[in-house]
Formats: sequence, structure tokens, C-alpha cells
Amino acid sequence: MKKLMIAFLISGGLIACGGGTEKPADEKKEEKKADPMAVDNQKGLELIGSNDCTTCHKISEKNIGPAYTDVAAKYENTQANIDMLVDKVIKGGQGNWGAVPMTPHPTLSKEDATEMVKYILGLKK
Repeated sequence: MKKLMIAFLISGGLIACGGGTEKPADEKKEEKKADPMAVDNQKGLELIGSNDCTTCHKISEKNIGPAYTDVAAKYENTQANIDMLVDKVIKGGQGNWGAVPMTPHPTLSKEDATEMVKYILGLKK
């Protein structure tokens, strides 16, 4: 009887400490996607951080330029919009967000600019 009681207490302790409560991988992926700020494009985020983008832009609040979440809200995530925004990042531009011009980034590769734009458009709520 003593052995049975000890086994019962150990089992209860393991269950209470989370043993056997691991969520399936599918549920973990769904939880990650539920976060509106969760974006799978880590490379795009790293490229934004390693360039001068954060001088003028922030993720969710206006700075000198628009917030990335505002850009994502304005433009649908289509190939035509990606191409147009990549062109603006590389060549610069003015007029879509006010009088302050966007600085051109002529040394930025089209591939890197594409990753950055995909990250930004992925912030759409």
C-alpha cells in the first residue's frame, strides 16, 4: 500500500509539473501566427537593422518617415507592390507620405531590398 501511495504521489507530481502537457507542433505554429507582430522573415528584419532604415522609420510609430505597420496597411502584399516599393527603397522618392523625401539606397541589392519590403508588408494586421 505504501509503494502504491508513493507511486501515486510521484505520478501526480509529474503531471502537476507539466509532464505530458507539451502542445503538438501544429498548435505551437498557430500560436506564433496569432501574434500580429510575428513575422517569419528574419532576414528582412536583420537587413533593416544593419542598414540606415531605423534612422527614419520605426516598426509601429511614425518617425521622420512612416511606421512600417502604416506602410503594410497602405499596400497589399502583391508582387507589383513589392517591385514598386523595392524601386522606391533603392531610388528614393517623395510625395507618398508627405514632403520629406526618402533617401535613395543605390548600393542596396534588389534581393536585399526585396527581403526588407517583404518583412514590412508582412506586418499587416
